[in-house]
Amino acid sequence: MQRFTNPRDIYHGKGALEALKTLEGKRAVICVGGGSMKRFGFLQKAEDYLKEAGMEVKLIEGIESDPSVDTVMKGAKVMEEFRPDWIVAMGGGSPIDAAKAMWIKYEYPDITFEDMCKVFGLPQLRHKAKFCAVSSTSGTATEVTAFSIITDYDKGIKYPIADFEITPDVAIVDPELAETMPKKLVAHTGMDALTHAIEAYVSTAASDFTDGPAIHAIELIQANLIKSYNGDMDARDTMHSAQCLAGIAFSSGLLGIVHSMAHKTGAAFADYGAHIIHGAANAMYLPKVIAFNARDARAKQRYGVIADYMHIDGANDDEKIANLIRYIRGMNDELNIPHCIKNYGADSYPTEQGFVPEDVFLDRLHDIAANAILDACTGSNPRQPSQEDMEKVLKACYYDTEIDF
Repeated sequence: MQRFTNPRDIYHGKGALEALKTLEGKRAVICVGGGSMKRFGFLQKAEDYLKEAGMEVKLIEGIESDPSVDTVMKGAKVMEEFRPDWIVAMGGGSPIDAAKAMWIKYEYPDITFEDMCKVFGLPQLRHKAKFCAVSSTSGTATEVTAFSIITDYDKGIKYPIADFEITPDVAIVDPELAETMPKKLVAHTGMDALTHAIEAYVSTAASDFTDGPAIHAIELIQANLIKSYNGDMDARDTMHSAQCLAGIAFSSGLLGIVHSMAHKTGAAFADYGAHIIHGAANAMYLPKVIAFNARDARAKQRYGVIADYMHIDGANDDEKIANLIRYIRGMNDELNIPHCIKNYGADSYPTEQGFVPEDVFLDRLHDIAANAILDACTGSNPRQPSQEDMEKVLKACYYDTEIDF
């Protein structure tokens, strides 16, 4: 038996933020990030709409990129004191993911972070509050998913929390918020969305219910991401819908080892001054994982279908997959994303020598691979990697070498 779960309501299109006026309750907390929502006036609008709905409002501001366990615990404490009926998370993936984890801790104050990370093992939520997510970036789709990514900085590992309980009750997908994204964010979130859709389509948990949104998301992203990156606002509006469709696909259809590796490399080299940004990691690793997974017969056939929908030619599936890989690498070039960790600069742009030294990468490779195998996304990958396989794929992602195993 499989399960397909979405928010009860998805409000979309320009002006959808106004749907906040329809929420019913006495108190709402708004969780936001670094300030762009305030700077562009959307935070004030959200606060006003909630007050118009008759609610007292409290803000939890300044949620950082790659939110930490500590941030989650502090936010949950605020919620425990304020006792909101609604948690409204607003911004990119980071504040929404953090708010989801805060929600769990608010509902169950004695729960540990380790207990939160038990895959599909959460107790029932919504005894204290419901959850509304308002997305401002076009990539993570956390506004419709059963996932949250929280970083344990002591261990240098990003942990996915995975449970249908944290699927928001209401999602607001208003493209006006996404029009404020800087170019680099457009690139990274867009490739994150493409990875979501492709991994969901080849996942072992894919179904008729997830295939449709996955394929349509791929088509929309192919047609609109580069245009959005180059400033076409109509394309950017469409990308906001496309990434949400990709989220609908992967929330129930699950993901694969592109994400497993991205989760485990993201903060693994933070002591060298930077993170490997999640969307950029996905963009770099996706071509390598396609080549690795294509040795599985079902995955090969499904990558061939993806190529067909993208109008990528080939006399057979092998040729189509080679051309698909070439096409994705070409997208990375147009989006100024490196092809490998070795050439990943601290600013995320391509450079001859990236911020991760070779000897440091090799020294940490075994543990990163072991952690990636244990990641929640690995179980639904079409080809199950051994420790040796994972290390070899990661090496290919570091040096940009071919996958031939």
